[in-house]
Amino acid sequence: MTVERHAERDLEILTAISEGRHLSQRALAQRLGVALGLTNLLLKRLARKGSIKIVEFPKKPAAGKRLRYLLTPKGIAEKSRLTYDHLAYSIHLYQRSRQTLRESLSQLVRTGVKRIVLYGTGEPAELAYLTLKEFGLEPVGVFSREPNGHFLGFPVRPITELVGEDFDGLILAAFDRPEQHVAELARLNVPREKILTLRQLTASVVAAEDVK
Repeated sequence: MTVERHAERDLEILTAISEGRHLSQRALAQRLGVALGLTNLLLKRLARKGSIKIVEFPKKPAAGKRLRYLLTPKGIAEKSRLTYDHLAYSIHLYQRSRQTLRESLSQLVRTGVKRIVLYGTGEPAELAYLTLKEFGLEPVGVFSREPNGHFLGFPVRPITELVGEDFDGLILAAFDRPEQHVAELARLNVPREKILTLRQLTASVVAAEDVK
């Protein structure tokens, strides 16, 4: 797990506990989207750090005990620090992603490219859409691995429909590392030179593409 992911999960756990509602490990695991066993380990790690306190209290007479999680003063300070760090990181990621996309789009626009599709929805796709608008362009389609409803007025279509679609460029709208998504698109015969990413590919991937 990366340092960024550790911090995100710590912040989510501390935030959930600070809300003051009864919180079971199972409910927390569902909120985090991780296994119950991993949630248990994360809670124990925060307890060892002194950020939370785990206390037992009886559920009913002779009915065993339940656990309750409380933020310590150290945990409150840690939550504030993580919140600030997360906000600063998000702003930096947003600015860096927009600049990366602007540079890629400017090169394509000079060649007369007009038909751009979006792959992905949510905040990354909203950023991509706003950047397209700066260049006077509108996406001609929106695709997703899990199509559902509409996005920015466009029907979200399954990624398999990219096969045979007429487009000049595809914006991979994702803030995470793009290498896995690029490989997935390559299996659909999407030319690498048509894929624009919000984060730069690693040097090894670029070098491998240059060799082909």
